[in-house]
Amino acid sequence: MSSSVTTPETGPAPHGGAAQAPAAAPVSSTRSRRGEPRTYDFRRPTKLSREHVRVMQIAQESFARQATTILTTFLRAGARLELVSIEQFSYDDYVKTLPDPVFITTFTLEPLAGKGMLAYPLDIAMAIVDHMLGGSGAAAQPARPMTAMETSITTHLLERLLHEFAVSFATITELQPVMTGFEYNPQLAQAASGSDTVMVANFAMAVGAREGEATLVLPFSSFAQSLNNAASPQLSESALRKRKKAAEALAARLNLVPVDVSVRFAPLSVSSADLLSLAVGDVLLLRHPRDSPLEVTTNDTTFAYAIASNHRRRLAASIVPTPHAAVKDTA
Repeated sequence: MSSSVTTPETGPAPHGGAAQAPAAAPVSSTRSRRGEPRTYDFRRPTKLSREHVRVMQIAQESFARQATTILTTFLRAGARLELVSIEQFSYDDYVKTLPDPVFITTFTLEPLAGKGMLAYPLDIAMAIVDHMLGGSGAAAQPARPMTAMETSITTHLLERLLHEFAVSFATITELQPVMTGFEYNPQLAQAASGSDTVMVANFAMAVGAREGEATLVLPFSSFAQSLNNAASPQLSESALRKRKKAAEALAARLNLVPVDVSVRFAPLSVSSADLLSLAVGDVLLLRHPRDSPLEVTTNDTTFAYAIASNHRRRLAASIVPTPHAAVKDTA
């Protein structure tokens, strides 16, 4: 089960053409049923708020524009990457939406922890190599892992895309992504733990006449604090002054709030039978050492120590150093 947050769609979700991956590996994706109700798992509450989605949408749209330019320049052919939605998944649930085989590259997110993942159809990945070698990309593409030469060609392009990804996310946090490898079986990618919450950006991708869906996956826990900071509104000087004045007034009032304070001996333990048999006139022997100070407490929390005293004919308690501090001073 999964929960998700979806941004307004910027265009219709693309459908794979005849040149896509074989129909034997359909995409059983929640994204393909956008109009249907979705099951909400209360054990995995929604973490991606509307403010987070808004911040992510701006960064991902910027990345999509730059990626479109790079793909068009490198391939010398019509190419497009367009943001469709941003959703929240558990990593296991996301992996189930991917076909097998599929082209996957994983990358680190230094200085943040965790890994990111970029996935798109294998036939588009092969067509990209075809274009970069001077081909038309129109021929049927093999559904197999890339050779060493094909991997080297693809690496050069992906390094440029990751650079633009870092630039687009600079308004959220500084990143230095580095590729860690390729994979073609989604179950072997291991970009996160199965229960980890991930943010999935869905893109409509087209290279020449081929169309498909690309996904960019990022760990939510690594970006949570940066997203909170980026989503916080920038306050004016007058608003900041008002907040500071309110905080000072609150601190001043808190200092006047009455608090119940108790001075007590060390607790005494008695059996249930002795407690039930207590009668007027019975005596309970205190186990409090004669040379030990009393505890000064509030809300059952000890915050000081004292000795019994008097002040103007009234019982009082004189605050003394804590036993640990007294022992240290003696040593």
